[in-house]
Amino acid sequence: MPLMAEAGIMAGTQSVEATLDEAAAACAARGAQLTDLRRQVLRLILAAPHPIGAYALLDQLRAERPGAAPPTVYRALDFLRQQGLVHRVERLNAFVGCTGAEAHHACGHGHDHPHQFLICSVCGATAEVCDSRVSEAVASAARAAGFRPVRMTVEVEGRCAACAEVT
Repeated sequence: MPLMAEAGIMAGTQSVEATLDEAAAACAARGAQLTDLRRQVLRLILAAPHPIGAYALLDQLRAERPGAAPPTVYRALDFLRQQGLVHRVERLNAFVGCTGAEAHHACGHGHDHPHQFLICSVCGATAEVCDSRVSEAVASAARAAGFRPVRMTVEVEGRCAACAEVT
């Protein structure tokens, strides 16, 4: 799998529509519904070349839904996050599709699995990785400090392979 996943889709090999169909099926299996609006927001996130902010999503959404307002997008994003279909990249205040949501569920990580983001400070490309060694190291350090983590996200800023070659 390439380091920088394209458009938030696993290894760039799966179509956005196939990913959306899998997301709808996963939601249904959990008793939730990927409504047309939620599907549309997820489609926009998956199609974005880089993490995308809520207001950029709103601008794109208004092309098809002129009455869309910020709460419309935020409610959809909350649902998508709860279902483990998207992540918020705190450093960028933006959202990306989860590049392995069902695989994370299969390995027992659930909706809020520990993950790490590699963020290119030059081109903005962002890759999600789920390295258990990183999660275990952070959890161990937290325990040693008497801290009990509830959710774990690590964001690393640097340069992707393509940008590192150029600069």
